[in-house]
Amino acid sequence: MKKLILLHGLLGSRDQFEKLEQLLQQDFEVYTLNFSGHGLSEFYFPEFSAEAFADQVISFLDSRQIDKASLFGYGLGGYVSLYLARYFSDRVGCVMTFATQLEWNPDKAAEETKLLNAEVLEQRYPDFTNQLSERHGEKKWKLLIEKSHRLLTGLGDEAALNDEDFRGMLHPVRLCVGDRDKLVSITEQLAVLQLLKNGSLSVFPQTRHTWESVDLHRLAEEMKSFFGKNEI
Repeated sequence: MKKLILLHGLLGSRDQFEKLEQLLQQDFEVYTLNFSGHGLSEFYFPEFSAEAFADQVISFLDSRQIDKASLFGYGLGGYVSLYLARYFSDRVGCVMTFATQLEWNPDKAAEETKLLNAEVLEQRYPDFTNQLSERHGEKKWKLLIEKSHRLLTGLGDEAALNDEDFRGMLHPVRLCVGDRDKLVSITEQLAVLQLLKNGSLSVFPQTRHTWESVDLHRLAEEMKSFFGKNEI
């Protein structure tokens, strides 16, 4: 049975994939993990980066004696998946991303970080901060916000993946985006698609950026088709 790793987005956790796991478990050997500082995990390294998260995934594979696995990543998890495909190509089968920001610059980073401020979130979005507190811990979520802000700012200054990196990927890659996503545009996905040697694009109707808006049954069927047919 093919091995499949699900990687969550920034400020998310492995628990968000519980229903998706159930829909996939008869077709794949499914694994999930919490990135450093997310969910119930501790902060394993001082600062967040795509490189550090990728190293964490490799350590996860090594600890379970998994030589190679395909990757699905939502949001930042998709970016980390692509980084792994580029720089740890022998450990990766196929890659599917969903709602993943692919083109980084200072303006994009500023847009994505404008609400990554604990005090602002507490004042304007108390329900969301309660959710963060429950998911990551009352004593930890504010530090998670700070580290996430620095990560995105750093990507804006110097992206971990550039056009040459995308051109150098040989793996089958499926880029997925919602048609109502206000953070990640279809245009951006198409630009990267043109660089990929073995890429494809899927647009999900009536789907916003949030994981909760994704039709998991449709996603699961698309994952079964894509990961079931492709290999490297």
